[in-house]
Amino acid sequence: MTAQRRLLPPATTDAAATAGLRTEVREFVAEQLAAGAFTPSVDGWLCGWDETFTAALAARGYLGMTVPKEYGGQGRSHIERFVVTEELLAAGAPVAAHWIADRQIVPALLKNGTEAQKREFLPKIAAGECFFGIGMSEPDSGSDLASVRTRAEKTGDGWSLTGTKVWTSGAHRAHAFIVLARTAAVDAAHRHDGLSQFIVRFDSPGVEVRPIVSMNGGHHFNEVILDEVFVSEDLVFGQIGDGWRQVTSELAYERSGPERVLSTFPLLAAAAESVAHHKLSRDAELGRLVARVAGLHHMSTAVAGALERHEPADVPAAVVKLLGTSAEGDIADYADLRSGDQTTAGRYFRELVTVAVDQRPGFTLRGGTTEVLRGMIARGLGLR
Repeated sequence: MTAQRRLLPPATTDAAATAGLRTEVREFVAEQLAAGAFTPSVDGWLCGWDETFTAALAARGYLGMTVPKEYGGQGRSHIERFVVTEELLAAGAPVAAHWIADRQIVPALLKNGTEAQKREFLPKIAAGECFFGIGMSEPDSGSDLASVRTRAEKTGDGWSLTGTKVWTSGAHRAHAFIVLARTAAVDAAHRHDGLSQFIVRFDSPGVEVRPIVSMNGGHHFNEVILDEVFVSEDLVFGQIGDGWRQVTSELAYERSGPERVLSTFPLLAAAAESVAHHKLSRDAELGRLVARVAGLHHMSTAVAGALERHEPADVPAAVVKLLGTSAEGDIADYADLRSGDQTTAGRYFRELVTVAVDQRPGFTLRGGTTEVLRGMIARGLGLR
């Protein structure tokens, strides 16, 4: 492992160069709040499904920002997209409808998609008209993607997929998802071989979406059953047998973004406001949390810069996700410990606390468990 892989340089884009864009997004958010379009929430990128808000973002050019103009996008940089998504997350905006498609599917299509796939899906994603899910995790597999059992068998002019995917966010509302499946027998010595990806439409015959309802009554996760689902050859994603390389590349986008840092930021902002108005007691822990978020902002921006330069960022992304998960959870704990029955903080603050505490256990699971990420980081840094 070279020193260059150990440490990413800061993003080269000067903050002053994106200040105007930040101002534009903040003005847009203020307009939406004034119109009552949304109420800031915790985990708005996962739970806040609002297709009307997504359409408003698309109309402003805030979706498909990194998509080339020839495919209906804005042709802007990863850093500019980072600025927009960071501002939306900090505001607690409801961005779940388009989040996975814009964050993960767009760069995957640009890198591994066929020309026909790019022309079909990218313009619709940029317009806020096509929503995607992710078909990686499976029951009893945990975060070990090499153990997936969903199989794809060649049949005629396509493939037949059979298996089960789980924790598929938005599957009950999305249009399609990219499925990781095994196309060759498992080789114990090379478990990462023989995996491939396919674009599967949720309305295809043989696809059944079963809701996974959280203890708090929320529904964003799903189990997806694939029963001999036919996928035509033109919806093979990337190269057959190259699924592992493709997936690990996609995970850098999933793990490094500001959503791994700012899921509970609306609660942190509300806590700071409550302290300022003497509704919560002042202590040093609030300052420490703000400092951690500020540091993570710079780390996440550096990963966005690496993605812009087409450099490997899997290990740095894992670091951001690991540290971001810890900070998000600590924000939930900080607010929860200071909002007991005697607090004078308002109802909205207590509602944010409730959601943050409910969601907290999931922080350590989604995007890769804490244990898996620690192992990945140790191997990446040559520590084992």
